[in-house]
Amino acid sequence: MKKSLCLFSLVFFTCIITSITSNAQFPAIDASKIKFSKSISDEVSMFYFTSKVDLPNIYPRAGFMEGVIHKKNIPNEFVPMNAALRFRLYNSADSVVKICFFPGLYYRYIELYREENNHLQELPSELPPVRDSIGYRLITLAPHDSETIVAQLGFVKTYINTMRPRLINPEYLNSYITGMQSANRNNDLVTFLFCGLLLMMVLFSIANFLQGGNREFLYYSGYAFFLGTMLGTKAMFTGHSSQISYFLEAYLDFILQVTGIMFYMIFMQKYLETRSRYPFLYKLYSLGIVMLILSLVSYSFFHYFTNNFVTENAIENLTKGLLLLMTVVFLVYSARHWQDRMMRYLFWGNLCLFVFSLFSQLTIMDRAIVNQLPGILRSSLLYYELGLFLELVFFLIALNYKNRRQLIAQARERERLKADNQVKEYEKELAVFKAQQQERERISADMHDELGSGMTAIRLMSEIARNKMKNETPLEIEKISQSADEVLNKMNAIIWSMNSGNDTMDNLVSYIRSYALEYFENTPVRCKVNTPENIMSTELTGDKRRNIFLCIKETLNNTLKHARASVVSIDFCIDKDLFIKISDDGIGIDLKNIRQFGNGLKNIARRMESIGGTYKIENHHGTTTTLTLPL
Repeated sequence: MKKSLCLFSLVFFTCIITSITSNAQFPAIDASKIKFSKSISDEVSMFYFTSKVDLPNIYPRAGFMEGVIHKKNIPNEFVPMNAALRFRLYNSADSVVKICFFPGLYYRYIELYREENNHLQELPSELPPVRDSIGYRLITLAPHDSETIVAQLGFVKTYINTMRPRLINPEYLNSYITGMQSANRNNDLVTFLFCGLLLMMVLFSIANFLQGGNREFLYYSGYAFFLGTMLGTKAMFTGHSSQISYFLEAYLDFILQVTGIMFYMIFMQKYLETRSRYPFLYKLYSLGIVMLILSLVSYSFFHYFTNNFVTENAIENLTKGLLLLMTVVFLVYSARHWQDRMMRYLFWGNLCLFVFSLFSQLTIMDRAIVNQLPGILRSSLLYYELGLFLELVFFLIALNYKNRRQLIAQARERERLKADNQVKEYEKELAVFKAQQQERERISADMHDELGSGMTAIRLMSEIARNKMKNETPLEIEKISQSADEVLNKMNAIIWSMNSGNDTMDNLVSYIRSYALEYFENTPVRCKVNTPENIMSTELTGDKRRNIFLCIKETLNNTLKHARASVVSIDFCIDKDLFIKISDDGIGIDLKNIRQFGNGLKNIARRMESIGGTYKIENHHGTTTTLTLPL
């Protein structure tokens, strides 16, 4: 009996208090006196009601409570409900006044009513002509008029809803919006900087995939892309009253984060080769991927097909908690494999991510943890980004270590295969070289024995014929004798170049010296050949020897025919390159008019270019020709 009496008394007094509170009237707010903005949190009355009923129908019996009920975030169980906010306005000015009502961020539904005789009359929904206008409503007051305004508010499905109603002068509205959005500018700069790093990782991973065909880097690029998109969009749209901001905060940010982590788990499976090297980690990540897929499906179902935000938010928090638990399991497992240097790097990276992610989650659940810290350090997102950054640093160190180890192994394998191939190629080349040498020696011997003896016979017979005819020698016989000499000299040069026994530097120098002295022997030109005291027996192929000799031969021929020189000097300098300088004291060469030497000079340039050398001709107290061949 006593218990029933106490319960009756409690209900009775509650009804009395509710009735008194609902009928209490706050002093009216003079809208004409608001120059900038005014908080009205303590000058309103409010109550929550289910979103399934219309406010005008329940308003006459509504139980309003003074002030904003929840000064901080709206509890999750109230997010699916609607809120009614009541306040009084009047205009003391002699002209019409407009004032802008702003209930706070993340309201998907704002409807204004005018109270008349304890009933509500809907006001036209007038949005101010500013960006992010859907979160604001204009109220118009006639001169010396007063009204009781009731605002019906519907919350966006997020755990960071707050109710901080303000009245703002429309002329000051743009400045107010700019100031509110720039409050986190330092945090946003840090976020954009980190997003730039993630973008670089996306490009780096795609480049690795395209270059080496490593599919795991494609998964890492997906992880970096989704995580960077989530952080970048939060920095761009947080603090904005727009549909995309509401959609991002209510649904998309969690979806992007979970999808990115799913890609990261697949990457870790491929990158660490967990199926063969770490079976426990393979099962752990496989279980995590299934858990994340179920989380995405259930979260989407509760978001779009139910009004149960408590369960929806619980799924998000449970998913994050399980991810932290998986990180702890990975840390324990990697600590047991401490001898593996790559696992050691991943341990430190995941430890940093775990510590800062846990601290970030704690700051979301209890803001008192960071309220005493300076501006930028109050952001829970900053600590999560710091953890991601440190994890990224240690991942790059581990990647560098693995790549270096793979490169060393690949280099060793390549060297082994290269050595085997070189042995086989050397054997083939040696066989070919021996065959070529034998063929060259055979051809040179045949030319010397067959063609040489024939040309010598022609020359001797032409000389005998000329001696017999004496002064009556025909011109043709003279030409036959000269041609035989020229052919014999050319054939000797070919035989000399084909003989592999002459493939040395000292042989080339000796041959050119002998030829030059013999060439100028019966001419008015005195020839000097200057050679180094010690000539290295550097190998020089027959093709190079022949082309160099022909270039010198052409140069000496030009000197004898056109230079009008009395002295010709041939200087050899042998170092890293072979330098041959041929200079005379003649009339020099007209470099602007070299048509008479055109073909000969072109042939010299072409021959030197074909063996990788260079050719230069210049005037310097005569003509100086320089041939250069890298050794």
